[in-house]
Amino acid sequence: MKRIILTGGGSAGHVTPNIALLPRLEELNYDVHYIGSYEGIEKDLIESFGIPYHGISSGKLRRYFSLKNFTDPFRVLRGMGEAKKLLEVLKPDIVFSKGGFVTVPVVHAAKKLKIPVIIHESDMTPGLANKLALSAATKVCCNFPETLELLPKDKAVLTGSPIRQELLSGDPVKARSFLGFRSKNPVILVAGGSLGSVAINNTIRAVLPKLLENYQVVHLCGKDKLDPNLKDLAGYAQFEYLKEELKDVFALTDIVISRAGANAICELLSLRKPNLLIPLPSKASRGDQLLNARSFERQGFSMVLEEETLTDALLLETVNHLYENRQLYIDNMKSSDQQNSIDTIVDLIEDITN
Repeated sequence: MKRIILTGGGSAGHVTPNIALLPRLEELNYDVHYIGSYEGIEKDLIESFGIPYHGISSGKLRRYFSLKNFTDPFRVLRGMGEAKKLLEVLKPDIVFSKGGFVTVPVVHAAKKLKIPVIIHESDMTPGLANKLALSAATKVCCNFPETLELLPKDKAVLTGSPIRQELLSGDPVKARSFLGFRSKNPVILVAGGSLGSVAINNTIRAVLPKLLENYQVVHLCGKDKLDPNLKDLAGYAQFEYLKEELKDVFALTDIVISRAGANAICELLSLRKPNLLIPLPSKASRGDQLLNARSFERQGFSMVLEEETLTDALLLETVNHLYENRQLYIDNMKSSDQQNSIDTIVDLIEDITN
């Protein structure tokens, strides 16, 4: 039986692609273990799947001044030692790293022990943790064609991002019943990320009367961002977030308005949902969502509006254009090479370990 170490942490986006790989790895009889930080979000997410979880010390490498910059390097060094000891005991055939700062000690410890490493980079430009891990990688998977130019040519592989396969098995009839939608008007799903987006929420609510003339709207507002005044509005359903019901809602959805996180837009690509992306502004991030969105726009998968230029009239005009031309976007997504990512990645793992 082959043994694989999965690693990644710090945010759900560094964990959920690893989770998406689990059924295929288990089908191939891999013995799967996970290395993450002692108390990171990855611990709770992974332990619920019954995967053996191993915690190590982890520090964040910041681009800005913080007093923790003086102490975290020692935590990283301690994590390196802990990761090396774990790998010596577990003796994996391969390590698959999804990124996040907890992975840096793991991949470098693997390199010292001559254990092959596959890294996956979600965004168009590699994050700092993955940049630090590149030298230890056997192969580097990525989501965007443009990223291939930023990676070592002998290591880079365009795969797309692994997505949860259950998202592909939704039932629109269940969704219609769950949402209480009565008309046959097309459905718009609005998703502003796990924490929600104040800018997107406010604009959607401002144009809601106009939208509801022709569409029905499912609005994922984010934690603590529901509007009680809109609770009983016909054709409108709002939630902080959805879990089990999300696959059914996706199946019913005609077009999506979304932020441009890499995992989220790769889900839209796999589901072939025409989408309008409103990326997180560069002043609130390192600009990765803007780059992700523009790549999808160039490839014909998405329309893009920047938050700074967002107006009620422009949103309505763009939504109508997207819906009227939705088949063009669906056809472009069907021809993409950034799908079947689970099979592509697992085949890569098999090739390296055989």
